[in-house]
Amino acid sequence: MPTITVSDACDGDGVCVDICPMNCYDMVDGKAVPERADDCIMCMACVNACPNQAITVE
Repeated sequence: MPTITVSDACDGDGVCVDICPMNCYDMVDGKAVPERADDCIMCMACVNACPNQAITVE
């Protein structure tokens, strides 16, 4: 199971929510939260799309 971490650098623009093909993220209180990390296929679309480099997937 991948571990998805969203740092404090997240500005809540929602790019990761929109681009994730597995719909892993929800917006909670203006920040991206990986609510369904178990569904992650480690495609790194969210990591590559985040303008603030706030997401890591391991």
